[in-house]
Amino acid sequence: MDYCCQVNRSVLWCPHARVPAFRVTDATGKYFGLVIAYVLPGFAALWTLRPYSPTVRAWMETSASLPAGLESVFFVTLASTAAGMTISALRWAAIDSLFALSGVRRPAWNDARLQQNVLAWEVVVEAHYRYFQFYAHMAIVLPFMAFNLSLPALPVAVLTFVFECLFLAAARDALAKYYARATRLLGTVPISKELGHDQRQSQESSRQRQR
Repeated sequence: MDYCCQVNRSVLWCPHARVPAFRVTDATGKYFGLVIAYVLPGFAALWTLRPYSPTVRAWMETSASLPAGLESVFFVTLASTAAGMTISALRWAAIDSLFALSGVRRPAWNDARLQQNVLAWEVVVEAHYRYFQFYAHMAIVLPFMAFNLSLPALPVAVLTFVFECLFLAAARDALAKYYARATRLLGTVPISKELGHDQRQSQESSRQRQR
């Protein structure tokens, strides 16, 4: 294995460290990655809708009644997840394209090596890609949050600009590290081979349709 770490069942072991780097089968770790990638940015987006939606405002208000409080948590969680998925689509259309223009492009990975490295690949996703999603999603939501703050305009604009640059820089760094580490695991295939494979598949499908 040409990667600096070795996979031992569910744990990614690194010869340069005395402890396992990550336990990918731990449900808590996976849930944490999904929460920071989708739920937290989605909740921030819901917070920006409070002044305009009485329903969202009612969900986020504390209730002394236990059933009503549980219902609010349930609806807020579902709505935050849906909002997070929507923000993810906006991120794909805007930030992913921006980073690709800046030089951070997705490599043509060799998917044939994914099966034997799937556990280590999950570690790379949780260690880098989930954080990229959080930073990029927050960069999208942040201007809307700042618009709803009842504070002087100049300090809000300055802080928004600073944190926007911070989120974008952190997102670009996390995505670049994810691409680099995943490339060490999976390797790459030449673009010509990838295109040739796609062309052969299209030719075979056209022949089957003609039959």
